[in-house]
Amino acid sequence: ISPSFSRDGDLMIGSFLPLYAVKVNNVTGAAVFTRQPNKDCRSYQWLHKNFQEGMTIRFAVEEINRDPVLLPNVSLGFQVYNAYHSDERTLESSLQWLTGESQPVPNYSCREQEKSVAVIGGATSALSVQMGTLLELYNFPQVGDLSFGPFDPILTDKVQFPSLYQMAPKDSSLPQGVARLLAYFKWTWVGLVTTDDLRGEEFLREMTGRMEKYGICAAFTEKIPVSERIHEESKVTFMPRIMASSARAVVIHGDTDSLMVLRHSQLPFLPTYKIWIATSHWDITMRPKYVDNYNFYGALTFTHLTSEVPGFKSFLRTVHPSKDPKDTVLRDFWLSAFQCQSKSKNLDLEQCTPNETLESLPIYLFDMTMSGLSYTIYNAVYAVAWALHEELLRKSETAPEEAGESGVPHPWQLHSFLKDIQFHNSAGDQVFMDEKRRSEAQYDIRNYVTSLNDTEFLVKVGQFLPNTQPGQDFIMHEEDINWGWLDTKIPHSVCSASCAPGYRKITKEGERISVLSCHSCPEGEISKQTDMDQCAKCPEDEYPNKERDHCFPKVVTFLDFTGSLGTALTFVAASFSLLTALVLWVFVKFRDTPIVKANNRALSYTLLVSLSFCFLCSLLFIGRPTAATCLLRQTTFGVVFTVAVACILAKTIMVVLAFRVTRPGSSIRVWVQARVSNCIVLVCSGIQVMLCGFWLGTSPPFPDMDLHSEPGHIIIQCNEGSDIAFYCVLGYMGFLALGSFTVAFLARSLPDTFNEAKFITFSMLVFCSVWVSFLPTYQSTKGQAMVVVEIFSILASGAGLLGCIFLPKCYVILLRPDRNVLAGMKRKVNS
Repeated sequence: ISPSFSRDGDLMIGSFLPLYAVKVNNVTGAAVFTRQPNKDCRSYQWLHKNFQEGMTIRFAVEEINRDPVLLPNVSLGFQVYNAYHSDERTLESSLQWLTGESQPVPNYSCREQEKSVAVIGGATSALSVQMGTLLELYNFPQVGDLSFGPFDPILTDKVQFPSLYQMAPKDSSLPQGVARLLAYFKWTWVGLVTTDDLRGEEFLREMTGRMEKYGICAAFTEKIPVSERIHEESKVTFMPRIMASSARAVVIHGDTDSLMVLRHSQLPFLPTYKIWIATSHWDITMRPKYVDNYNFYGALTFTHLTSEVPGFKSFLRTVHPSKDPKDTVLRDFWLSAFQCQSKSKNLDLEQCTPNETLESLPIYLFDMTMSGLSYTIYNAVYAVAWALHEELLRKSETAPEEAGESGVPHPWQLHSFLKDIQFHNSAGDQVFMDEKRRSEAQYDIRNYVTSLNDTEFLVKVGQFLPNTQPGQDFIMHEEDINWGWLDTKIPHSVCSASCAPGYRKITKEGERISVLSCHSCPEGEISKQTDMDQCAKCPEDEYPNKERDHCFPKVVTFLDFTGSLGTALTFVAASFSLLTALVLWVFVKFRDTPIVKANNRALSYTLLVSLSFCFLCSLLFIGRPTAATCLLRQTTFGVVFTVAVACILAKTIMVVLAFRVTRPGSSIRVWVQARVSNCIVLVCSGIQVMLCGFWLGTSPPFPDMDLHSEPGHIIIQCNEGSDIAFYCVLGYMGFLALGSFTVAFLARSLPDTFNEAKFITFSMLVFCSVWVSFLPTYQSTKGQAMVVVEIFSILASGAGLLGCIFLPKCYVILLRPDRNVLAGMKRKVNS
């Protein structure tokens, strides 16, 4: 009833493999095998790819029998039973193996020569539980059960499963690898599909925890029922929900048998609609012939990283029904896989091409590369062989007289050897039976690709090695990935709309972490790529463009002579300086006239010279700042303006003293001398020079760059060094100006034709108004505007002094010479 690969031998290994799958609905063109185990007709569909597992057992057993060292005097054999997909069929095959009859009789064994010592089974955890539950009931030696399916922590319970040994590597790091893959491609809105069992629940718990650490949300969670009957009912329910979800990335976890329903769902042709991420337990290439492969084109799958077993591919190339005509299962497989039909549409081996080999079959029917499951089976067979070897070796040493059948060990005697077995297989890997010493699985990440001629490939595009040092544990070659028929770039699977360059993603308040909104980058920051979590600041010498997606070099700026504003200010300063020199020339030329002599010619000359320098010192503020110009700017301005104000103060004081002298017997006459006025100028100017010297000695001005005042510009300016010293210089000059204004205001009404106190009053009023307005304006401006404000204040205040004090006198000297004589003055006084 059950298909089997029977090999005669002293000792037998029972193997349970899912070679056939129960099919309810027959499909035209598919190979159908009919069996009648319980007088009811059922149909079966070949699971062609699982045939490699049977070939792996045969290869391992034949290799062991040829080994002169391992089991030298024992011929090892094997039997393969079909496990199907159901608990009923698994129990049925297990009973047939125990009893040796197609119609099982519990508690009876009809075997004669075949001595079974171990069972290799459990392509899934569910099958391991079913077989283990049955086999643990019997004390008969056939209880050794080696599970080669996915590693399941539940099966490590030695109280419930004392004779079950798991050969698969631990895959507890698989959720971490899947989460790393999702985070790498920035898929934050992901669907999860698992089987509805304990392993599925555990995977969901681990996976959701890992996803939260990377800010990934589950768009939906679907659990596939493992019952065969429910499979048929669930085809129409959960697949439409998966396809209707906005999440493009879908993670699938489960074994090949339980996920076969996905292949039977007959999805419409939806290229690139979903990106499937399959875990290591599902062979994504496995499917019946009548199901297309397009829906999973572009999928990424984790496969166990295993070493290549020498000679395995060569062995597969030699497999052919003609070389082993007694192997009926191989014949049935060959007919189904190659569809050798006669003219009457019946399958006939004679119609097959003689040159056909397993290597010519497509990957969804048979794979020449040893799968992770076959690799585990290979190690399981050798583990049994080494345990037998150790047991027989111990018996030969303790009781050499025992021979023949009496020397055949009972399976329960193998446990003490199996649990401690460790060996190196032919691939060079070390195999441990102790689960505590079992290493974490390592994974290849492969891309499922279909060519135009429907040839399928699994292309390696990355690796996940959990035990490797950070930085080398996860490797992806995204340029090698084929995403599907239409996509050439990495697909997006996010909950919110993609944020364009210039924007950043911000989680909405009160929403899940994957529900994001796009906000423009802050001032001075940019984002060059889409879906950026944070914006990056531009370097200090660069500025962001209006869209805030690129940085551009800032323009270096200063008040240049060649600029329109610099040229205008230079012209005005030079003009005022030339005008002042012209006034000085007039005063020198007419130095003997009463109006020049009456107002202290030396102070007038000094004032005019200082005013000329005041206008010229404004040129130090124009041009690119250097160390020299920064040192001279404010100090030169402060000293020359102090000299000018000191001259005006001396003039006003001398006017007041002159009127005091006219009183009889006045003692002030000694103060009305030229040296007194000169002393006033020298003392007042000396104090300012001392202040400037202290400034330059402690914290002098220096060239500096202002990177932040004007967006897109680097302003080259002079840093004043000490703001306190700068404002002390201005404050002292203001103090002198206020004193001059006060004295001149008090002397404005003194009766004398040549009295210039009223002109000094007006000039100092203009001077003080300009510099009082200067302070708040200077404080509220930045960069180039500060320099312009100060130059304007220098020119305006200097022009006020020149215009209010000297232009009226020049008018009299040049245009009204009749009033510039003593007689004319007397006539004016008399009138």
